[in-house]
Amino acid sequence: MNQNLQNIFSLLEQSDALSIEKKNLVKDWIKEVDKHIVTTEFKLDRTEKVKRTTVILLEETIEELDLKRKAIEETNIALQKTLEDLKAAQAQLIQSEKMASLGELTAGIAHEIQNPLNFVNNFSELSVDLAKELKEEVGKLEIAEKDKEYVSEIIGDLTQNQEKINHHGKRASSIVKGMLEHSRKSSGTKEPTDINALADEYLRLAYHGLRAKDKDFNATMETHFDPTLPKMDFIPQDIGRVLLNLITNAFYAVNEKNLSGLDMYEPKVIVTTQLTTNNQVLIAIKDNGPGIPDAIKDKIFQPFFTTKPTGQGTGLGLSLSYDIVKAHGGELKVDTKQNDGTIFTILLPVN
Repeated sequence: MNQNLQNIFSLLEQSDALSIEKKNLVKDWIKEVDKHIVTTEFKLDRTEKVKRTTVILLEETIEELDLKRKAIEETNIALQKTLEDLKAAQAQLIQSEKMASLGELTAGIAHEIQNPLNFVNNFSELSVDLAKELKEEVGKLEIAEKDKEYVSEIIGDLTQNQEKINHHGKRASSIVKGMLEHSRKSSGTKEPTDINALADEYLRLAYHGLRAKDKDFNATMETHFDPTLPKMDFIPQDIGRVLLNLITNAFYAVNEKNLSGLDMYEPKVIVTTQLTTNNQVLIAIKDNGPGIPDAIKDKIFQPFFTTKPTGQGTGLGLSLSYDIVKAHGGELKVDTKQNDGTIFTILLPVN
């Protein structure tokens, strides 16, 4: 019995103010109240237990839903990455198919042009030799000096014309050779490659190649290679062609600026490699040459576009480099400031 009711019950029994009947009636009432209190306490206790159980179940449910939400988010991220990879693979496939079709067409045209060009070049060279022989024979003839000079002048003009034909014929042959190189399908296979060693090799190859052509050429070379770079899976011959093109262009740019006669100018080419925060390998070729004017910056990756004088470039090097980097799933960017230099940046995915 409830303690308070027990006290009342004890006082009631000790009291003489009430009759036995009234005492019994009050006792019955007290007992009934006690029953209600016991029942109410039991219900409250059960309600508290149900409440605690419900809270525990709700917490478990919330935790389970939170885990499911996180799992869904992770699945969405994975699906998004898969979608991006598929889009990249699709873009590479489309690019490869375009380049294959364009390559076949270009190769066919180049081969057709090459044959008549060979005749032009060969016969122009032969004609120059014949004109020289003719001039020598005319000199031996016993004719009036005035006529001899006139004939010699005509022969000289013919010789110059043939030399120009031969010069531009060889220029055309160089362009055709570039077209064939541009259209050539790579026969190499991807293999793990040390990008630092490859960059260093082609830097020195480009430098010594230019030195062999021009003994007066000189430039400072700097390398900043990241030793933590992983080996990359790509076709080393193709990426090597890209590096050779870009580094050769950098040396050409600094040499042209040096020939302009600037005081205190030191030609410099810097090659840098590093691993970026978004898991890409960066290769940067920087020069302190004259830079690229804004007016032509957007055209430099177009086939046959060149800023070099006639006979010194086909305009296919950067176009070819751009296509090779794209085929490897990477990017080729240019950052330039006129009179300050140029940076070509290659970004290749590690995986």
